[in-house]
Amino acid sequence: AVVAMEPRREAGLLPLLLVLPLASAGLSGYFGTKSRYEEVNPYLVSDPLSLGPGAGGSLPASCTPLQLRAVLRHGTRYPTAGQIRRLGELHARLLRRAAGPAACPAAAALAEWPMWYEESLDGRLAPQGRRDMEQLARRMAARFPALFAARRRLALASSSKHRCLQSGAAFRRGLGPTLDFGGDEVEVEVNDSLMRFFDHCAKFVALVEENDAAMCQVNAFKEGPEMKKVLEKVASALCLPVEELNADLVQVAFLTCSYELAIKNVTSPWCSLFSEEDAKVLEYLNDLKQYWKRGYGYDINSRSSCVLFQDIFQHLDKAVEESKSSKPISSPLIVQVGHAETLQPLLALMGYFKDDEPLLASNYARQAQRKFRSGRIVPYAANLVFVLYHCDHVNASQEEYQVQLLLNEKLLAFHHSNETTTTYTDLKDYYKDILENCHFKEECELPKVNVTAVDEL
Repeated sequence: AVVAMEPRREAGLLPLLLVLPLASAGLSGYFGTKSRYEEVNPYLVSDPLSLGPGAGGSLPASCTPLQLRAVLRHGTRYPTAGQIRRLGELHARLLRRAAGPAACPAAAALAEWPMWYEESLDGRLAPQGRRDMEQLARRMAARFPALFAARRRLALASSSKHRCLQSGAAFRRGLGPTLDFGGDEVEVEVNDSLMRFFDHCAKFVALVEENDAAMCQVNAFKEGPEMKKVLEKVASALCLPVEELNADLVQVAFLTCSYELAIKNVTSPWCSLFSEEDAKVLEYLNDLKQYWKRGYGYDINSRSSCVLFQDIFQHLDKAVEESKSSKPISSPLIVQVGHAETLQPLLALMGYFKDDEPLLASNYARQAQRKFRSGRIVPYAANLVFVLYHCDHVNASQEEYQVQLLLNEKLLAFHHSNETTTTYTDLKDYYKDILENCHFKEECELPKVNVTAVDEL
């Protein structure tokens, strides 16, 4: 019933989606945080409402879901004003180059490309981003019909960014009018302290966000041999002196290829500048930035997310208490919309996608099989979902409450057991130190003594 609750407005898009342009197909797995959600779940290309292979539950029949807590990244967005400005500069340079005497086919083709991005689009949600969220809502409701049943309370929260608020509204719309969550318009509560915890962490802002030295590995890779090779190749294709290009401009060209695919589902002429090998190098540049700014690079990146982690467990605790007292669950559905920067630190805090050696400017080749690939972890519309179950007919009382974790709609194995289902007691025990000893205020205080930023990190 959930799946059928509104006609498929996307039907007209399907022929487009089915013939994914080949030129971007070779590159599309390497767009990092600018990746389409379909890269992690390719079956959605042909059926946006499919629950995928093995969608059946792996829990015993005697388990009933009590609470779902979802942390989502917003859907597909437009580039930011800064990226649009840099693209405008590069495009203007190619226009001047195309007007010169010598013919340069690649530069001429890109000069003819209509520069349609305007700075006013500044990171806003694209129409595809609304579809991402509506379809995600419908798949979630189909996967957990008991929780998304009529008259269940839905708590929706979002960061204050326009793209997140719009994503929250689109998620609600995707659930359709048949689900009565106490009135059609569910208020989307703005909660930056949870969804943008990084902005409220003085230590992170001063020592990582605004500290150039913290990005030394990223900057070293920009100047390294792998990027130099890509730079020379792109400069040659565009008939430009290599000193007129830098890593940032090449990255803008590459990301324009990604935006055109994600937003419009077309292969942009910008894609023709890059081979798959080039794409791997540019993906690593993006991943290095994510690693050092949002991942395992510095402890404060993940420690700053403990405020969100603890909030998740406080709500799970409350649901367990209510269930034990035979009370109705006050918050069966909690859906929060944030950013890649919300999810990546949280997953690092939980210990996911950690490689044996850190990502460095000097170990690109050794990291070819790395776990930390941001496009696989936090593409557009990425989602981390905690599901709490109550189970009857169990052998011991601690087995009564069990938890599953899904990342991008796939079950994630827990570290302590390597299983995809765990007792709530065991899960809390495994993360006991973070739950009891990670205090946001203390973690995020700037050191009183006058040390250099890098020493402190």
